[in-house]
Amino acid sequence: MSNKLIAFYSRADENYVSGILKYLTVGNTEVAASIIKEFTDADILKIEQVRPYSKSYNECIAEAQADQKRDARPELKTYPDSLSEYDTIYLGFPNYWSTMPMAVFAFLEHFDFSGKTIKPFCTHEGSGMGVSEKDIKRLCPTANVAKGLAIHGSNVEKSRKAMERWTKE
Repeated sequence: MSNKLIAFYSRADENYVSGILKYLTVGNTEVAASIIKEFTDADILKIEQVRPYSKSYNECIAEAQADQKRDARPELKTYPDSLSEYDTIYLGFPNYWSTMPMAVFAFLEHFDFSGKTIKPFCTHEGSGMGVSEKDIKRLCPTANVAKGLAIHGSNVEKSRKAMERWTKE
């Protein structure tokens, strides 16, 4: 059993990639999570909403932005019973308006991260980590929040070396 967990939120379907809308069968953050798993042998958990956002990119961003504006906490499909067995949590998400999707906020608020290390990673198309590290520190004040890794979504496969270095830090 691993003492590391990769918890990630990812979105497939129609996405904004390198300036165009493109259909993805697997979201960029999920691809990054699977690569990180290769380097860490961590357990893996996909954070999923009970009511997923639309498959259409434009409808999705309207729904996600509305959730963010009202500080919503979407209901999640499932939670692990506990995170007590994990020392390190790799937390992955796409950058949504300079922070995490609201489903990730719901996940973080569900658990006590005291004494745990949270290593955030995000996929983006030019906006980097935004204020997500600050938000994680605010939500999980008793956790050690390590420096995050911002991965350009359209280049996720080409970022293996950066992910490997980051997992070893």
